Amino acid sequence: MGAPALIRPVTAADAAAVAALYAPYVRDTAISFEAEPPNGAEMVRRIGAVGERYPWLAAERDGCLLGYAYACEHRSRAAYRWDVDVAVYLDAAAHRQGLGRRLYTALFDLLRLQGYVNAYAGIALPNAASVGLHEALGFAPVGVYRRVGYKHGAWHDVGWWALGLLPPPSSPAEPLPWPALDPRTVAGLLEAA
Repeated sequence: MGAPALIRPVTAADAAAVAALYAPYVRDTAISFEAEPPNGAEMVRRIGAVGERYPWLAAERDGCLLGYAYACEHRSRAAYRWDVDVAVYLDAAAHRQGLGRRLYTALFDLLRLQGYVNAYAGIALPNAASVGLHEALGFAPVGVYRRVGYKHGAWHDVGWWALGLLPPPSSPAEPLPWPALDPRTVAGLLEAA
């Protein structure tokens, strides 16, 4: 296994590695509902778009990307602005090493600092490993969209899980954009992850 993986922010320089790690999820599974794996240029765009407001984290060891996790907008209506969707993806060789938990724990800590109240995860079913990870981290099931996606010749269900990040305040402050967090606080949090 080697040295512990470093948890750090994703940068545009990671785009090709992120695209390569994500490609088997798109190409070979119904875990992602995308039809074609995005290339490095598309990942640069996504990293930039997400990174304007939300954290996107990488797990790396010896210069190799082992996984990533990110948050993004839950819905576009203003009342949802304290909610995020989250996702984590790991290289097949990095499964069952605690990296998904480490990435998510750091991500959730950052989201709390930003002032987000709820995190949601959509999981294409069946996916016992993803359900197990999310529930171990405190997510609770909230419902299932039945036969909502068609891929690889079959209809697939998507289950939704929710995690309360913060108690809902009666007068919530606007969430801070990810780049507005104190870099020293972020560095300390990621170092502890």
